[in-house]
Amino acid sequence: MSKIRGAILGLVVAFAMTWALPALAHQSRAAATVSVTAGKPAEFHFTLSAMSVKHGSVTFNVSNKGKLAHDFWINGKKTPLIQPGKSASLTVSFAKAGSFPYKCTVPGHAAAGMKGTLKVT
Repeated sequence: MSKIRGAILGLVVAFAMTWALPALAHQSRAAATVSVTAGKPAEFHFTLSAMSVKHGSVTFNVSNKGKLAHDFWINGKKTPLIQPGKSASLTVSFAKAGSFPYKCTVPGHAAAGMKGTLKVT
């Protein structure tokens, strides 16, 4: 009788694990956050806290430390114009890995150096 209970218990555990493991494997991971500083160390420069992120949702917290207004554009989305001393957030979804250019869209700013590439893995 004890062997039968053990076998039944083993089957129940195996059945439960068949359902639980795939659910655990597909849990969504937390969104990545990247801090972006505009206008420092030079007016026409961005500094990112990470130059590589995993694909999925990424929030960019952009702070303007410069003396001119700037914005931040990546993957077809951009912040509003950010005045000196102000901040804005931008959440962007990256469905696949690749290299994604970013820039300031204020005329002349990207040409002056406010641009770069974010690697998405």
